[in-house]
Amino acid sequence: MKVNAPPLLPILRSGVQARLLTALLLDPEREFSVSDLADISETSVPTAVREVDRAEQAGIVRSRNVGRTRLVTANTRSFAYEPLRELLLRAFGPLSVVTDEFANLDGVDKLLIFGSWAARYTGDSGHEPRDVDVLIVGAPDRGAAYDAAERAERQLHRPVQVTIRTAAQWENPGSDSFLLEVQRRPLVEIDRDADGEAS
Repeated sequence: MKVNAPPLLPILRSGVQARLLTALLLDPEREFSVSDLADISETSVPTAVREVDRAEQAGIVRSRNVGRTRLVTANTRSFAYEPLRELLLRAFGPLSVVTDEFANLDGVDKLLIFGSWAARYTGDSGHEPRDVDVLIVGAPDRGAAYDAAERAERQLHRPVQVTIRTAAQWENPGSDSFLLEVQRRPLVEIDRDADGEAS
C-alpha cells in the first residue's frame, strides 16, 4: 500500500515512521514497548515491529527483551542520533504541534513556548523536559485554550501547561514574578502568520 510522506519532513517514508521515531528520539531516556509504539504511531503491532526492526538495523534504536516484552529505546551513540533528533524535534516536536493546535485560537497577541523546551530549542543542554510550557499573551477563550492544550498533549504524549496573561501584563509585568522569570529566560515565539516558523 502506498503511503504519503509527512509533508513537514518528506525524507521519511511515512507518518507511522515519523511518529515512532519522534517518540523514541525525543524521549531517549524512556524505554517503549512495541505495543506502546504501535499506539503512539497509530498503527498495528506488526507494522510497529517492522519499523522497529528497520530502525534497529540502521543503528538508530536499540531493543532488549524482558520476558515476552520487547523494549525499545533510542541509540544515543549512533552517528545519526543528534541530526535526526534535531530534524524530528523541529518537524514534529512541540513547536509544530503547538503551532497547529493553537492556530485557530482567537484573541492571541503572542504565542510562546517557554521553560525547558524553549531552552532546548535555543541550544541549552539538559534532560528531556517532561512537559511543555505554553504562554498565551492576549485574551483568548480559556476553554478553547485548554482544549487546544489537551489535543497537543495527546500528540506529544506529555502534559502541555498553558498560562494566560494579558498584553498589558506582558508589557508591564510589575511585580508578577512569573512573567519576570519567563522574560529573562529562553523563549520561542510562534509566528502564527508564517506557517509555524518560530521567530
